[in-house]
Amino acid sequence: MSSVVLVTGANSGIGLALCKRLLAEEPGLQLCLACRNLGRAQAARAALLTSHPKAQVALLQLDTSNITSVLNAAHEVKLRYNRLGYLYLNAGIMPNPEFDVKAFFKGLFSSKVITMFATGDGILTQKDNSTADGLQEVFATNLFGHFLLVRELMPVLCQAGQTSQVIWTSSSNAHRSAFDLEDMQHRKGTQPYSSSKYASDLLSLALNTHFNKQGMYSSVICPGFVMTNLTYGILPSLPGFIWTLFMPIFWLIRICTNTFTLTPYNGAEALFWLYKQNPESLDSRAKYHSLTSGLGNNYTEPRKMDIDEDMSEALYNALLELEDSVKKMLKEKP
Repeated sequence: MSSVVLVTGANSGIGLALCKRLLAEEPGLQLCLACRNLGRAQAARAALLTSHPKAQVALLQLDTSNITSVLNAAHEVKLRYNRLGYLYLNAGIMPNPEFDVKAFFKGLFSSKVITMFATGDGILTQKDNSTADGLQEVFATNLFGHFLLVRELMPVLCQAGQTSQVIWTSSSNAHRSAFDLEDMQHRKGTQPYSSSKYASDLLSLALNTHFNKQGMYSSVICPGFVMTNLTYGILPSLPGFIWTLFMPIFWLIRICTNTFTLTPYNGAEALFWLYKQNPESLDSRAKYHSLTSGLGNNYTEPRKMDIDEDMSEALYNALLELEDSVKKMLKEKP
């Protein structure tokens, strides 16, 4: 039986690049594109079928920022599939980024220039919004919606004698300093993206602690510095030719650092690499980095995450409590 692979945020960028690579590797797999915008998802599906006309590519309406959408999508998945082999949690947002121009040009001529580009450290803050469910939008989209999706899909992820993989797209911007367990939704801070990505690192460890014995394994990847819509959205007012001017600089920087993957294809390297691994052999405390050499060779490298079991378990329990409260709230709605 062919593998069933579900990818959230699959209509563009790293998610779409992963889908292309998966179909090139295994044309017979069953691929499900889980996207918020079905119009864009249909365009992505058409592009995939152009290259692989016999591929099995299904669409799923899923907005991870909306609790009802997540519950409905999970219900639909369980109706369609008896088992899910791979769940790629790739959807993510960085809304309303504010760019510190002064800090950028100061960093441009400093020893921290590579770190600045790779992580946005010191030059980016974000203004978050609230969802209709009363949650912080970044937290809901990047973390909680995915957590709830995993929880709802346990029947098709955890099956006797079978293994499944849950794979999170994290970031080099995932910093412990941005995360506060007492404010896990990051209502008070200015780095909700970094907080949500660090939380996904913590949550991945907790999922392994609780569900490895049931055959479900969780991993985390970092795509490196990739030019995607999220990256372009950091400086939305810049005309396209400015980005064109930046690209030769980025290519030069890549000679000095392997984290500048630059293209979605390269950024999806670790996601694709994990598809081919035995999940039982993976390190639950490692983040698997997509890396590209100066000569353009792609490879994956594990690097230890700055996480601990106590905080991981505390976050997991806090998310379970939040799950109970939001489901109760939905039941009480007229």
